[in-house]
Formats: sequence, C-alpha cells, structure tokens
Amino acid sequence: MKNRLKVLRAEHDWTQANLAERLEVSRQTVNAIEKGKFDPSLPLAFKIARLFQLPIEQIFEEPTDDR
Repeated sequence: MKNRLKVLRAEHDWTQANLAERLEVSRQTVNAIEKGKFDPSLPLAFKIARLFQLPIEQIFEEPTDDR
C-alpha cells in the first residue's frame, strides 16, 4: 500500500525512531510501512492519522488494479 508516511515524518523533522516512539511500535515497523512492505493494522493506521491530524485517506492510498 502506498503511503505518505516518510514525507509527513520529514515535514515534522522526526526520525523513524522518533515516529516509532510516538506510535509505540519499533523503528523497523515504521521503516517497513514507509517502504510499502508492511500494511499497518487498522488501529495503527488510525493512530498514525490522529498523530498527523489527517484523515487516513490522506496518508494511505488504496492500491489500484493495474490490469
């Protein structure tokens, strides 16, 4: 799933470790989400949205069907 997490994190001048601490997850989890290798659980996605004060849809992009 595509997302804007890295951009949003940079706008706040946070490291992956800073963001991970705020979300109560590991830095590796933040890294995997940013790279699109891991889709966050719904509760974590809501937590991310609350932290950045944005709707989930402005952070995460639904995958499109490339057929």
